[in-house]
Amino acid sequence: MFEVSKNKVVIKSMNILKVFSEHEALSLNEICEITNIPKTSVVRMVSSLEEMGFLVRQEDRKYALGLMFLHFGQLVSERMDVRKIALPIMYNLRDQINEAVNLIIPDGNEAIYVEKVDTSQMVRVYTRIGRRAPFYAGACPRILLAFMPDDRRDQYLDSVDLKKIASGTIVDKYELYQLLSESRKTGYAVSFSELEDGSAAVAAPIRNHEGNVIAAISIAGPESRFREYLLQNLVDRVLQAALQISLKLGWYSDGIN
Repeated sequence: MFEVSKNKVVIKSMNILKVFSEHEALSLNEICEITNIPKTSVVRMVSSLEEMGFLVRQEDRKYALGLMFLHFGQLVSERMDVRKIALPIMYNLRDQINEAVNLIIPDGNEAIYVEKVDTSQMVRVYTRIGRRAPFYAGACPRILLAFMPDDRRDQYLDSVDLKKIASGTIVDKYELYQLLSESRKTGYAVSFSELEDGSAAVAAPIRNHEGNVIAAISIAGPESRFREYLLQNLVDRVLQAALQISLKLGWYSDGIN
């Protein structure tokens, strides 16, 4: 019964928000008239929506959509744009080095794989779209952590419990801090057997038009194909691909990492 009640509240709240798609601003009475929801319920739900930033009360005491929608709209648009823009560059990168190429974005306290281009080689590292990984494990998630705002990164590191996922997973916070600092300087990350034994990856950050890191691209494959004498070429390639995507997203490169 409690779950049903909660669902009804959510549905009614959504119905209230939907009316703003056709009306720029509405009073409480106007919301009641359009939705046929009792005024006591409208007052309660509008108050909650205002508190969460989904609605804002104007000087004339009418309500309009809040900045939270602008924030979410930008996120959705940005994430769709980065996939669309990145994919042809990912295919080109794959064709250059014949290794799998992955695209990830941050989602809460994890990284999520949102696009991939597989290699034609028989021995490969398989990653599915939708896979999640902690920020501390693997080159691609860790490069996102390295370029997070300092307070956000420190908050994450203070609260996270580093758990062994594969034989090379970093579980020592001092070592992790050192790697993050190094990645901030070099602009890339490298991992060996951190998410899966025998796997390796190199990754670089992708920036939006404001210079914020919103995604990361990686080359992934078996450790045997990521030996030291091959590594620099892979690093150079992934850095170039990340730069190309960032420039297409509107970032103006001024030499910063």
